[in-house]
Amino acid sequence: MAFQKIGKSNTEYTGQNELNIINAGTFLEGTIETKGSVQINGKLKGLIKAGDEVRVGRSGEIFGEIYAKNARIAGKVEGNIYIEERLTLEDTSSLNGNLSAGKLIIDEGAFFNGHADMSGNKLKALTNGKGDYEKTGAGNKEQARDDVRK
Repeated sequence: MAFQKIGKSNTEYTGQNELNIINAGTFLEGTIETKGSVQINGKLKGLIKAGDEVRVGRSGEIFGEIYAKNARIAGKVEGNIYIEERLTLEDTSSLNGNLSAGKLIIDEGAFFNGHADMSGNKLKALTNGKGDYEKTGAGNKEQARDDVRK
């Protein structure tokens, strides 16, 4: 078997159109960071940072924080959610935590226990509109969370 050297691609990979899926039966602890989208059908204890959309399926459970451009929740979230544009809580969703979003849609039957900040401007300023939470002066997630609450 011969090995060939493959030329370097001229295109830079951005990952922005990619959907990352964590399936039911999977448990993760830590941070998920992507320029694209992520769908959680399993369980995550930690932090999600997505440049595009976070989806939590009906079987999905998140114990931690979510930072994203958009989010659609059908499962369970125990923690705070920071969304630049649109957050949808579907009829099967359960959110126990605070949220910050530009637009909020709550379907009949959804459970929400927490405080809602609908300005969206604070999070957009923190992320510079690019989903980049660490390079904008926020310093860390605790500082970003405190800044959004102010």
